[in-house]
Amino acid sequence: MNEKTILDAGPFFHGTKAKLALGEVLTPQFRSNYQDRKSNFIYFTATLDAAKWGAELAQNGETERIYIVEPTGDFENDPNLTDKRFPGNPTRSYRSTAPLKIVGELATWERHTDEQVAAMRDALKKLADEGKNVIED
Repeated sequence: MNEKTILDAGPFFHGTKAKLALGEVLTPQFRSNYQDRKSNFIYFTATLDAAKWGAELAQNGETERIYIVEPTGDFENDPNLTDKRFPGNPTRSYRSTAPLKIVGELATWERHTDEQVAAMRDALKKLADEGKNVIED
């Protein structure tokens, strides 16, 4: 018998600036929140803090949103965080090639301060300038 390993029971969140409806699905091959390219995976998290960063750092000018999502297939730890920055995956960040179904949206949430967002954007720009903004995708 082959048992499926459950990485995390959720709930799961996806931060973005895309306006989506309940029941819609998020799929790979859309523009990354962090780089100007399409992503081979759809990324999500089980922590509100990580979802807030996704919404706040998304590159379009729309309203920041955090959706509650359900994975529709297998998923794995996000190696960009677990292997490179946070061993053990304390951010509970994941990725999948299978769609994520939108099952809800957080109506309110406390965003990071403008200073924190600016500092994160500066740090990401510095990584890009140094050629260190490589995302394993």
